[in-house]
Amino acid sequence: MTPRGETSSAAAGTSLWRHQDFRRYLTGQAASVTGSSITQMALPVLAVLHLDATTAQVAWLAFLGQLPPAVLALHAGALADRHSKRRQMIAGDLVSATVLATVPVAAALGTLTLTQLMIVAVVQGAASVLHDAAAISLLPSLVDRSLIQRSNSRVGALFAIAATAGSHLGAALTALLGPARALLGDVVSYLISAVCTARIQTAEPARARPETRRLRGEIAEGLRYVRGDDRLWTLTLVNATTSFGLGLLNTLWALYLLRTLAMSATVFGVLLGLGALGAAAGALTAPALARRYGPGPMMLAALAVTPLTQLPLLLASPGLAWQITIGLALFLQLACAGAAGTTQRSIRQIVTTAGMQARMQAVSTWLTSGARPVAALLAGALGTWIGVRPALTAGALLLLIPLVVLARSPIRALRQMPDPPADRTSPPAVPSPTRTDDARHERALGGDAS
Repeated sequence: MTPRGETSSAAAGTSLWRHQDFRRYLTGQAASVTGSSITQMALPVLAVLHLDATTAQVAWLAFLGQLPPAVLALHAGALADRHSKRRQMIAGDLVSATVLATVPVAAALGTLTLTQLMIVAVVQGAASVLHDAAAISLLPSLVDRSLIQRSNSRVGALFAIAATAGSHLGAALTALLGPARALLGDVVSYLISAVCTARIQTAEPARARPETRRLRGEIAEGLRYVRGDDRLWTLTLVNATTSFGLGLLNTLWALYLLRTLAMSATVFGVLLGLGALGAAAGALTAPALARRYGPGPMMLAALAVTPLTQLPLLLASPGLAWQITIGLALFLQLACAGAAGTTQRSIRQIVTTAGMQARMQAVSTWLTSGARPVAALLAGALGTWIGVRPALTAGALLLLIPLVVLARSPIRALRQMPDPPADRTSPPAVPSPTRTDDARHERALGGDAS
């Protein structure tokens, strides 16, 4: 038997691109992110331009799409820890593909309604919650512990690029095929994700037989588990408070840039592209920064810089110089988010036992998802009562809260990635040399996701 230290050392020098199951995982998830971005672009166009939806109906469509994560995340996490994660991912993909396919069919038959779109939004949202709860918690069982941060780095970078590519692809498909048939791109992406997941060969950790227990009891166990670990609880609070602050800002951001600063749609699209590049850069550089400065100081610095990146937005006036400044600030903001996000996710995955991975992630998803609708409502109220710019100022100040939470925690001084729990099972670090390369690997970079 190879000593654990030698295994980790060998794993540290392993190229993740040679890891077949990681490639399959990454390809499927990137395809899903790309497809989801197509839907996020095409669905509002379909509702507004083809079904003449009112402002209230568009708001309800968006609200219903955001509701499932807040309601179902805890249950999805408990189910993923109870059953096969891969089967749950595949089931979520197939349900999403099926329900989305009904939209172009109904449009072709002339029977598409806003009610159907709202039902599709809810069902797809619920299926996505089931898929995502299993997908995020599956990664630690695919790679050695020493590769988790590098894995999350690759995932975060590729997802940022895939999301941007999906938005552009969605715009092109909408122009060429119409918004209803453009959704077929997302249908295909879910099928690709399901096939890639089905081809993963790494065995999942053995599970106890919890089927005799009530799901409510397992959810409560997950909440107690996260609350009882200071590291998990601190990072979960950092996620939730950051999500709340950014949720307020993002609700008003587009309105402020397009209307108050008179920014064109083209410039706005360029800014979004710069942001995606920043997120990818931050995710890719996170492991090196964590090794050099320590994961705790690096995350603290990223959280400290994030509120400062809002200053150009608050001080700006119309003009090219301010547009460039805002673009650079957005690049820096999302680079910080990418670096801190991949690092904190890696820490949480490393310190969590195999049987609690999905429920741990579900607690974070539940809190962050629940924060966004509340932040959107607060943004609307503040924007109406005190104006958009003061409301954005309030959002920037809210970003100081996660900084304070982390600064008051021992994690701020963490100089290296923590050790895993004693009962955690580590998967093989290097794939078998007898396996052949995946012939479809070239699609990995062509393809969902925080």
